[in-house]
Amino acid sequence: MDHRFKGLPPDADGLTVGELAAQRRDLFTGGFITPVLTLSAESLDHNVGLMEAYAEAHGLAFAPHGKTSMAPQLFARQIERGAWGITVAVPHQARVCRAFGVQRIFLANEVVDAAALRWLAAELDADPGFRCVLYVDSVRGVELMDAALRDAGARRAVDVVVELGAGEGARTGARTEADCAAVADAVAATGTLRLVGVAGYEAEVPQADGERVRAWLRRLTALAVEFDAAGRFAALADSDEIVVSAGGSSWFDAVAEVFGELPALSRPALKLLRSGAYVTHDDGHYLRLTPFNRLPEEGALQPAFTLWTQVVSRPSADQAFVNAGKRDAAYDLELPHPRLVRDARDGSVRDAAGITVTALSDQHAWLRTGPEVRLEVGDWVGLGLSHPCTSFDKWQLIPVVGADGTVSDYVRTYF
Repeated sequence: MDHRFKGLPPDADGLTVGELAAQRRDLFTGGFITPVLTLSAESLDHNVGLMEAYAEAHGLAFAPHGKTSMAPQLFARQIERGAWGITVAVPHQARVCRAFGVQRIFLANEVVDAAALRWLAAELDADPGFRCVLYVDSVRGVELMDAALRDAGARRAVDVVVELGAGEGARTGARTEADCAAVADAVAATGTLRLVGVAGYEAEVPQADGERVRAWLRRLTALAVEFDAAGRFAALADSDEIVVSAGGSSWFDAVAEVFGELPALSRPALKLLRSGAYVTHDDGHYLRLTPFNRLPEEGALQPAFTLWTQVVSRPSADQAFVNAGKRDAAYDLELPHPRLVRDARDGSVRDAAGITVTALSDQHAWLRTGPEVRLEVGDWVGLGLSHPCTSFDKWQLIPVVGADGTVSDYVRTYF
C-alpha cells in the first residue's frame, strides 16, 4: 500500500493489501480519503449468482467480458460460479488473464499484431490446457494471422470464429453471409487457424430493438447451420463444440431465446454468452436497459458502485460542489446520480433526494440542490455511476464494503 492507490488510508502505507483487508476498517471512520470508489459486497455476490442461475436455466455457457473491470479477483469469482472463461477485447487484456491463470479466453477482436500472435502461440504451445478463441472478419486479416503464426513457429492451430457484422454502419464483422463464407474459406486454407464457430455483437444492430436484434441473431444461428451443413467444421473432433456466441448486457434475453431455437448440429453447440457489465450493474444506462426489466420473474441486478465524495463548497442555497470529477467518475454516457448523504455532524445517512449533478469538471461535480435540502460543507455524498466500463479504469484498488460500512476486501484492476 502506498500513494498509487487513491482514496485509501495514508496510514496504511507499507501494509500489504491483505493486511489492510484483515483490519476490516470502517469506510467512514477508518481513514479513507474522499473521493473513494467502493463496491458493495452484497451486490457483487447477488449479481454473480443471478447471472450464474440465468445462464444455467437457459442452457448457455458464460464468458463475461473482462474488459469491463479488468479485475482478476472478479474473473476468479465468476469462474468459480460456473463461467466457461473470460472474454477480452485486446491482447493486453488476454495477458492479464493469463498472468492470473485463466485457462479459457474469448478474444472478441481480429488480432493481426505479429508480436501479440507470437505471444499467443507461445502460450498455447506451453500449456495444452489453455484455449483461446479469436474473431476473424476479413480475408486479409486471416492472411496476416497465418503469416505471423507461421513465422512464430506455432505448433497448435489457433481457434477462430467468423464474426458476422450487425449491419451496415455497425462496428466490426463481415457484412454479408457471402463475406463470412470467404473468410471461412481463407481460414480453411491455412494450417495455423482452425474454424470453430461464428459470433457477433447484437447491440451494434442499427436502431437496435427487440425485433431487429432477434432478426440479426437468427442470421447468426442460420450461418452456423449453413457452415455446418457445408462441412466447414470438419476439422473439429466429434467431441469438440461448435461455438455460437453473442450477448452484451442489454439483449441477453434475446440471445437466450434465439440460441434456444438453434437446431442440432453435427457436433455439440457451445452457446456462449458474453455479458460483462452485469457484475457491477450501474445507476443509469444499464439500470434502464437490463433485460431483467423485461424478465422480472427471473430477478433483478443491483448497482454495486458508490463513489463517495465530500462537499467542499456550498456557495449558494441551490448549489454545492463535491470533490470528484471527470478523473474519478464515469461520465461517457450519463452524469452520476446522487443517492446518499452522510451527515458530517452525527454520521447519520439519509437519501439524497433533491440533489442532482449538473456537470463535471476535472475534479469537481456540480450539484444543484432544492431549497429544502440540508447539505453542508464536510458532508459525504454517495454517487451512483452510469456505465461501469469506464469506472474501473479510473481506480486501481477499490474497497469492497459491506452494508454495515466494513471494508472486507480490495479489488485490484489492471488497465
